[in-house]
Amino acid sequence: MATVICVVVAFLVGGALAYGFFKYGLKQRYDKILKEAENEAEVIKKNKLLEVKEKFLNKKADLEKEVALRNQKIQQAENKLKQRELVLNQKNEELQRKRNETEAIKENLDAQLVILEKKKEELDHLQSQEREKLEAISGLSAEEAKERLIESLKEEAKTQAQSYINDIMDDAKMSANREAKRIVIQSIQRVATETAIENSVTVFHIESDEIKGRIIGREGRNIRALEAATGVEIVVDDTPEAIVLSAFDPVRREIARLALHQLVTDGRIHPARIEEVVAKVRKQVEDEIIETGKRTTIDLGIHGLHPELIRIIGKMKYRSSYGQNLLQHARETANLCAVMASELGLNPKKAKRAGLLHDIGKVPDEEPELPHALLGMKLAEKYKEKPDICNAIGAHHDEVEMASLLAPIVQVCDAISGARPGARREIVEAYIKRLNDLEQLAMSYPGVTKTYAIQAGRELRVIVGADKIDDKQTESLSAEIAKKIQDEMTYPGQVKITVIRETRAVSFAK
Repeated sequence: MATVICVVVAFLVGGALAYGFFKYGLKQRYDKILKEAENEAEVIKKNKLLEVKEKFLNKKADLEKEVALRNQKIQQAENKLKQRELVLNQKNEELQRKRNETEAIKENLDAQLVILEKKKEELDHLQSQEREKLEAISGLSAEEAKERLIESLKEEAKTQAQSYINDIMDDAKMSANREAKRIVIQSIQRVATETAIENSVTVFHIESDEIKGRIIGREGRNIRALEAATGVEIVVDDTPEAIVLSAFDPVRREIARLALHQLVTDGRIHPARIEEVVAKVRKQVEDEIIETGKRTTIDLGIHGLHPELIRIIGKMKYRSSYGQNLLQHARETANLCAVMASELGLNPKKAKRAGLLHDIGKVPDEEPELPHALLGMKLAEKYKEKPDICNAIGAHHDEVEMASLLAPIVQVCDAISGARPGARREIVEAYIKRLNDLEQLAMSYPGVTKTYAIQAGRELRVIVGADKIDDKQTESLSAEIAKKIQDEMTYPGQVKITVIRETRAVSFAK
């Protein structure tokens, strides 16, 4: 029992000691944590104070910069105001000086006006004296003399005005006819018409009519694909061993002809193959155009042309004007210009260059509403040709005023190349029919006895009976025939209508 009591007492004492040690340790730990917290709080406090101080300093620096910037702007504004004030002071001084000068001039003018008034009074007095003398000499008052003078001036003015009116009417008629003919000629040069068969179709020859069916294809799919790819109308009719390719663009006709030739030679004709061959041939023709342009410039000794101008020159190979190949016409004109320029002591190379380029406006990629001479001039200016060459191109049909001696040379050589025998051709049947139509058209008018189409159809001479038509009616007849020819016929260039009326007296000595 005593042992148990001792154990219990020992246990209680030990527990009390353990609790005391635990409480002491807990207090030590608490004091340590509190001290660490106080230290940490002090550090945080110092850091925060430093941050606040740094922010304050930064803010202060920013405000000082802003104040300095504002002070600078204010200073600049003050300087500008001072400069303006100085300028205004100078202007005020100048204005004051001008005012003083104006006052002096005004005083001078007033004095001169006084002198002028006196002179005017003296002049009026002298005029009245002279008028009285003239009235006494002529026996007419001033009003009567004025009326007679006005009447005589009216009659003279009427006569002169009538003369001017007649001259203006004659000049207007000539100018209107010339301008109308020029526009018609250039329109024919620029645009092919439905009647220009020799310039708008190509005949493609085939070995047998069996190939026509293969070209047409099942339900016409091959021919539709070919027309869509080339832009050419393909006419397959009863003509033996021939297919007609119709298009106003000769380049398209050439592409269609070459593509059709490859397709027929290869034997494989279907829409996919057609598109492939047409694309290939189009590339070949474009290369051929560029090569032709380069070869032409090398042959003529012309260098430094823009690549686009070289392409346009090559494209001339596929254009014609009244049957004359445009590229051959340009080469011929260039050589003629060089010869003529050499004879006149001018630069033959520049003349040759202008002659080669004078018709580039006939082969544009697009068709603007401009005459080909002006379009060619704009193209030359666009591709950095010299001003005198551009002017020669634009003036070769008198579209613009000639500014150098190159312009008349190009104009003359263009006319020589186009007018020489054999340069431009027509189908013989169409030519003969046109001449007959000209003569028959003139014969349809009353009073006409004979008609003659001469100078290859460029002039029509109409002989009328002297007893049926008088001289005034011949003028109106010539105009009516010209208008009817313009409205009803198609012809190259212009047609001159000459109406002849004469009276002959014939007697015989026996």
